Amino acid sequence: MTESSRYAQAGVDIDAGDRVKKRIAELCRNTFTPRVLHRDGAFGGMFSLDDLKMKSPVLVSSVDGVGTKVKVASAHGQHRGIGMDLVNHCIDDLLCCGARPLMFLDYFACHKLDNNVLLQLVEGMSDACRAAGMSLIGGETAQMSDVYAPGEYDLAGTIIGAVERDGVLDGKSIQPGDVLFGLPSSGLHTNGYTLARKILLEEAGLDLSSTPDGLGRPLGDVLLEPHRSYLAEFDKASAAVTIKGVAHITGGGFEGNINRILPEGCGARVNAGAWTPPPLFMLMQTLGKVNPNEMYRVFNMGIGLILIVSEKDGDTLRSLFEEGVIAGEVIAGDRVTVEI
Repeated sequence: MTESSRYAQAGVDIDAGDRVKKRIAELCRNTFTPRVLHRDGAFGGMFSLDDLKMKSPVLVSSVDGVGTKVKVASAHGQHRGIGMDLVNHCIDDLLCCGARPLMFLDYFACHKLDNNVLLQLVEGMSDACRAAGMSLIGGETAQMSDVYAPGEYDLAGTIIGAVERDGVLDGKSIQPGDVLFGLPSSGLHTNGYTLARKILLEEAGLDLSSTPDGLGRPLGDVLLEPHRSYLAEFDKASAAVTIKGVAHITGGGFEGNINRILPEGCGARVNAGAWTPPPLFMLMQTLGKVNPNEMYRVFNMGIGLILIVSEKDGDTLRSLFEEGVIAGEVIAGDRVTVEI
């Protein structure tokens, strides 16, 4: 009996991991730009900054995961969108600092390697990286049968981007009278799935293949709609107006995330009546009998990104983005409130 097969008996199949590496390497190379200094099997990914064409570049990094959305993916048998979720979530976090994405690395951990699941995830990450002009330069796959239950996995990623020092968004220029311009989300994105699963799947007993009234699609497809990247919209807005601050509406909802970018002495008033939340959110609120205030603290309620601009520039953004809304305003104070 070989050492490898003894390891497989313990719960880790090295040979299975080796078989999928070739395809993963191809998916990564599809995202490479000339800046990537690559060698298969290297211990680290290398990325040249020689042609960055910035006068005073600031590197910006962020790390995040997808949370319990992976449990919905496993139950529904669809994993490609989870890879897109991870990349796009991290891209949107970079935008809050004014940075553009350069490179991405992922970490995948599971009970036992399922080549089909892993390839779907990497395909999704590769697609999202290519769409953003970003290189997927490395990753790590870990089989831990003693940590994860059969069929379970987790996915996390690290993104690195860059911004000119004088282009860093620090919120210092935000002042009362500025407006909150909201861009729609594509769904729950990657937050609130613990509560969503509790309400929809456990308490209401809905099936992922069912189509509840108002959704128009199977529940599983709606819940797994990939997290939207706002990179193109950010670039378009930046070319037209002065963006003073950006808030990615993730865990913590409106209050928790808008607070992160406001300077001292400024609060914000969110006007929830400015837009209509998509049917999925209303379904959860009704079935779960969730207090409306809690809904806006847990979920994005249909607004995934907030751009803070002057009132005049808010009018400009409204003409540029038909789907966007003036979602509120900056006020004097130190609190973010949601008026429902």
